[in-house]
Formats: sequence, C-alpha cells, structure tokens
Amino acid sequence: MELILDRVTKQYKNKIAVDRLSASLKEGVYGLLGANGAGKTTLMRMICGIAQISSGEIRLDGEDVGAMGGRYRDLLGYLPQDFGYYHRFTAMEFMLYIALLKGLNRSYAVRQCKLLLQKVGLESEMRHKIRTFSGGMRQRLGIAQALLNDPKILILDEPTAGLDPKERVRFRDMIAELGRERIVILSTHIVSDVEEIADWIFLMRQGQFIAQGTLEDLKAHYLEVAGDAEPEKFNLEKLYLFYFSE
Repeated sequence: MELILDRVTKQYKNKIAVDRLSASLKEGVYGLLGANGAGKTTLMRMICGIAQISSGEIRLDGEDVGAMGGRYRDLLGYLPQDFGYYHRFTAMEFMLYIALLKGLNRSYAVRQCKLLLQKVGLESEMRHKIRTFSGGMRQRLGIAQALLNDPKILILDEPTAGLDPKERVRFRDMIAELGRERIVILSTHIVSDVEEIADWIFLMRQGQFIAQGTLEDLKAHYLEVAGDAEPEKFNLEKLYLFYFSE
C-alpha cells in the first residue's frame, strides 16, 4: 500500500495553509512536527477528505482518493484534535454509535468495541458515562473509536494530549505496533513521542516540509545546518528548537 501526496496545496483566500507538499507513505509511523499554524491539521484533514484540496492530488495505490469515495473512507481511521463526544453516552454506547456510523455489522461491532476498550484500558469503564471521564480517558476513547473499522490509514492529531507520562508510553507502544501493518500519521507537539516511535519524521513550517527523514537523517541535517560541536548529545528536541524557538 502506498499513499502519495503530489504537490498538495490548500489555500484560503490570500493565505496558503499547505504549500505544494509531496511525499510517499507506505506502512509505518510518520511523525508531523511543527509550531501551531504550520499546516499540520489542515494537511491531515485533506488526507482524510474533510478539507478540499485546492490543487495537487492524493493517490492510494495509484488511484485518486477523491474518485475512490466510500472505498477510501472505509480504509480510514481518524482522531481529530478536538473530538466531539456525546457526554450522556456510556463508553460502550458511544463506540456502538460510531460503529453504526461506519456501517459495521452489529455482532462484529459489539465484539470489536469490547476488544478496543480493553486495548485502551477502559474495559472496566465501558458502562460509565463519558461525562465522568478525565481528559486522558476521553483521549483513550477517541483512539479506540479511530480503530473500530481496523483502518489501513490511521490519522492521529495530538493523540497523547491529556495523557499522563505512563499512559503516553503505553500508547506510543500501541501506535508503533499499529504502524507495522498500516500507515499511521501522527501529529503532536510532544517531540519525544515522535522521536520514540516514528519511522519517518516531517518538520513543517508555514505549510512546507523544511526537513524530513529518519532520525539519523535529521541528525545529519542538524549537524550540517547548526554546526553543533556535540553530535553525541543530539536529540530531536534540539532540531525542533533550532527551527521553532522564538
């Protein structure tokens, strides 16, 4: 499976939010890093088909995703940064509702909902109202719903926001495991999350990729552009601060 971004652009009147981005993505975890307003969320929304592309093309295995319609949506799992919950629902009711929207068979949906709630550590909370959940619990529920249809392309916008350090480690491990069989695109402001699990990292500024590659690629890039005299102390945070600190 290969997802191609071909000169993808998004323009709002006089503002270009995403500027002629191109990339080739296969199975693995892809980390998007950048300051607020860099265009990360806009790019993810275009990949999901929520935001219309101004120019360029997104293709899956050679086929334009816009022409694929429902076939493409069936392959997607998406956790937006600001995910809407129905607070009067229990966790299980909410999962079954999302499963219904995704057109899943009822008996399969019940099994899948239970399995995923267990996977994200909410098995004992499935009968509790979402309004009683902490922010971290709601985020875990959001990750569970994104996995309901066993997506081949998983888009996660700030998936570890609101999680405590122990939960973040748990979900980093889960995301890394998911990336073995699908394309996972992860946007976050927590640099260490990307550094730990991403196979390929994009640094994004003003709608463009200003650096990309494996962690080793980015280390070489950093040493070239920053002239750091202590390469053995390199980490992704250094490169991030080089580009995005005020």
